[in-house]
Amino acid sequence: MGLYLGGFTGMFSETSLNIALPQLTEAVGVDVAVMQWMVVGYMLVIGIVLPFASLLMKWFSVRKLTLFALGAFFVGSLISGFAPSFEVMLAGRLVQGVGTGLVLPMMFAVVLEVFAPVKIGAAMGLTALIIMFAPAIGPTLSGIILGALSWRFIFFTFAVVLAVAMVFAAKFLVNPYELTRPRVDALSCVLSCLGFGGVVLGAGLASLYGWTSVEVVSALVIGVVCIAAYAYRQLGMETPVLDVRVFCQQGYRVGVALVMLNFGITLSAMYLLPQYIQSGMLLPVAMAGMLMLPGGVVNCIVSVIAGGLYDRIGARIPARAGFALSIAGTVMFLFATPDSSIAYVICAHVILMIGVPLAMSPSQTSALNSLPHRMNADGSTMMNTLQQVLGAIATAVATSLLGMGQAASAESGAVAFTNGVHWGFAFTLVLAVAALTVSMLLKKRSYADEAGAPEGGAAPTHGEAPASAPQA
Repeated sequence: MGLYLGGFTGMFSETSLNIALPQLTEAVGVDVAVMQWMVVGYMLVIGIVLPFASLLMKWFSVRKLTLFALGAFFVGSLISGFAPSFEVMLAGRLVQGVGTGLVLPMMFAVVLEVFAPVKIGAAMGLTALIIMFAPAIGPTLSGIILGALSWRFIFFTFAVVLAVAMVFAAKFLVNPYELTRPRVDALSCVLSCLGFGGVVLGAGLASLYGWTSVEVVSALVIGVVCIAAYAYRQLGMETPVLDVRVFCQQGYRVGVALVMLNFGITLSAMYLLPQYIQSGMLLPVAMAGMLMLPGGVVNCIVSVIAGGLYDRIGARIPARAGFALSIAGTVMFLFATPDSSIAYVICAHVILMIGVPLAMSPSQTSALNSLPHRMNADGSTMMNTLQQVLGAIATAVATSLLGMGQAASAESGAVAFTNGVHWGFAFTLVLAVAALTVSMLLKKRSYADEAGAPEGGAAPTHGEAPASAPQA
């Protein structure tokens, strides 16, 4: 439960500030471009920390790491909540990124370790609920908080949830892994930071300086080159910092690709939709939050159902149906106007929020179930790292297209802004179509399942769970 609450807060915070940026900008007296560092900096720290989660789990107990991560997030939230200036607020936000970067991969790895094979799908469904419901409900809860209180209470809300999470982790969480303490390769660590950090930083700066600027191109080139060098070095190491051989499994490659695309769909849509409601439909921030509430509730319900579907019918059908619905919901937003009815917007959002979680949980479970047991931690870390990288890129592209579409419009005001939203959702549609295409490579069962797992269960490599599984 401690890991679940920590993961929820981390994912919730990825989209919760989108709707609050105008209020934050006014409150601390900085430009919109400067305030974007609250988003860019957070994702940058996550991108740097995430690849080390697997290594840290081999050196320190999950319980200690979890308490450290939750504690860092808690302290960072209080720093931002009480911040007297933008610089202090940003410092707190960066500390929050450390917590999220550690909690997310540990949550997946522990689920795979402690649950019985026949319950993996349902357990991953609850995990998918965290990953998909949290960013979907983020703008809704933030809108309600901003309408009733102030921006500071967004961070205080994080702190309250994290305090509860730390209590659960301290009382119930035990370490399900053997600590092997492998040798740490310093060069690999440097390449990882420069590589993943460079790509996330480049994508984040694109909305500020443009994709062809020296800053963005330099960061992206350095990032890609360092990631390539990092991967090559890991292949030649007996105990790699992060085992990239997970990609030798076709089922893992397909599942991770779907998870990345699905997360890109979610973050781009959850960035564009509250912007459209406020600046396109000209509705107040609290109303924007309320309009997104039905979709968030539906997301929650479908996330739980989708996990059970994997246990019964595998990943293929739910994933394909989910991406088809995502396409339908996105197309509806392409036809939205400043005069669209509230019912139309809610309907489009609900359809999208049925599709996204319906595809996510089966894709995650299929990917991780394709790996041998010893690769669980590496597979979870790699999946979460790439998910965050693509999420950062998707948000940056959607932001850029929003501005380009608005500038290209012959109209002004809400009409021009809505045109920019259409450009952004066109990119979301490209991601959804690409995901549906890739989902055609899924088999009914995971590749490891077909190697000998019982029908309806996960790969035998995971083994049975202990009689009394530790609570996560």
